[in-house]
Amino acid sequence: GTLCPQWPYCRKRCSYCNFNKYVVPAVDEAAMRACLVREARTLLRLSQVQSVTSVFFGGGTPSLASPCTVVAVLEAIAGTAHLPAGAEVTLEANPSSASPPRLDGFRAAGINRLSIGVQSLDDAELQLLGREHTAAEARGAVEVAQGLFPGRTSIDLIFGLPGQSQSAWARGLEAALGLCDDHVSLYQLTLERGTALAAQVSGGNLPAPPQDLLADMYQTACTMLVAAGFRHYEVSNFARKGALSTHNLSYWRAEQYIGVGPGAHGRFVPWGEGGCSREARVQTLEPDAWMREVQTRGHGTRRRVVLSPLEQLEEVLALGLRTDEGVTHERWGRFSPHLSLEAVFGAPGEAAELQQQGWLVLDGGGLRCRREGLALLDSLLPGLLCQLQRG
Repeated sequence: GTLCPQWPYCRKRCSYCNFNKYVVPAVDEAAMRACLVREARTLLRLSQVQSVTSVFFGGGTPSLASPCTVVAVLEAIAGTAHLPAGAEVTLEANPSSASPPRLDGFRAAGINRLSIGVQSLDDAELQLLGREHTAAEARGAVEVAQGLFPGRTSIDLIFGLPGQSQSAWARGLEAALGLCDDHVSLYQLTLERGTALAAQVSGGNLPAPPQDLLADMYQTACTMLVAAGFRHYEVSNFARKGALSTHNLSYWRAEQYIGVGPGAHGRFVPWGEGGCSREARVQTLEPDAWMREVQTRGHGTRRRVVLSPLEQLEEVLALGLRTDEGVTHERWGRFSPHLSLEAVFGAPGEAAELQQQGWLVLDGGGLRCRREGLALLDSLLPGLLCQLQRG
């Protein structure tokens, strides 16, 4: 299983972000640390996760936490479950909180992979996104990170900004390819309700990017990255020299993961409370309320839903098809011992049609999207889910 501690604080809110983030004058880090440690211990004991294969410090901006918080959480995990020596331990970092001594401190604390929120290498675009850093700072942060985490530094890029042209995006990507290490994550900008950017677009102050341009930008990026030696191993993720993220893969393979911290999400089988079914869990959103709950009862789980066998299969399908390996027969069999992939999707119906159209493959390896199908996954899924519900 994997463990995902959330650090919910940021120094400012970006114009496109609607995550569970808090900008506060002062953070009581000692209290936050104690609660992350306590909740990690509680949930690990409740779950049947014996070995933690990866840890992902997300947020918020976890690079604003201090390295001693990372140490404390990793020690809590190692003291409660098995944390193998080579486990992948990732920290999400913003260029504005990635000075050399800071990153060195995180490495000493046990971080061995960095995911840097570069987002763009153009100053005007960074301003539009409300980012704290400049393009020059982003370059500097990535260079420092590569020195400390060679081959294990990932960068995030955003495309589809209002007013962004295809050629500007290609230029930005070219610049990023000159800078990046062996892992790149690409995200299409989504205009989320309640964000500053969405308000500017709906108010007519900024143009909304047309759908066909977004599709072209995505295809351009895939082509450029594959040409540069990257494997397109998931809809939004590219790796070369085998630098796939263990954490990401375990999530798409529908393995158990434990979310720790305000607003964290998890999927695991809670043995400790007599349950034996996989549950979806969400922790309390607001940090102060979450801390009070952890201090009172050891964890701040706000919502628990037992997933039915069908819901579990829907997740296995929706997540697995995002990857280039797809849903393997073996993984499907773990969640569906009685109905094989062939039995559900080999029969005449949506899957067979999608195979004939060249978007999907069902063979000895399992069920997966062809390269062209990955871009269309959101429109392919509803039909496949209907076929699964009928099966």
